[in-house]
Amino acid sequence: MSLLPAKRVVLESLLLSDGPLEAAQIAKDTGNKLNSTNLHLIWLVRAGYVVSPEKGKYMIGDSGKKVLGIPEVTRETAMGLLAQSQKEMPFQFYEDLGKPLELYADGIKDFLEKIPRATTQSLEFHMGRGDFENWFDSLGDVEMSKKMGILRNKKLLGEQLRVTLYGIVERRCATLSKLLQ
Repeated sequence: MSLLPAKRVVLESLLLSDGPLEAAQIAKDTGNKLNSTNLHLIWLVRAGYVVSPEKGKYMIGDSGKKVLGIPEVTRETAMGLLAQSQKEMPFQFYEDLGKPLELYADGIKDFLEKIPRATTQSLEFHMGRGDFENWFDSLGDVEMSKKMGILRNKKLLGEQLRVTLYGIVERRCATLSKLLQ
């Protein structure tokens, strides 16, 4: 099913958060007015794309992820994503074209550990080019690839980018680890 762009933006905001958000926060994140955000949320809840785990808070549901093109993650998928090593083709951080850093990540957990060590210039460089979403796609993590694309469109800079990126990757590692328990 195809979604109107405004509804898709609400779903993408919920995908990026990984947790329940209030309508006011969703409106702020999407740049929409609260009234229109509430109307989109009502429609998305009725369609089954969004769930409300508690009054006034919203999360993307499995159907919402599916409509965004994100496959369900099984225990086996989670195990593969967490155990995956890209030693042959690790992610190499650069500050700019022709300016590599001596910083490599060979999997999602290793990538998380490297985010604090990368310069903000490097993070901005890779985010702007879509390198993070391409790398996660190469790992087979469609959800993280989509999240990186959404984050890229937010055009965050400096420490705000680092903190946001770290939080998204940290939550993804926690979600995948939880599936293994």
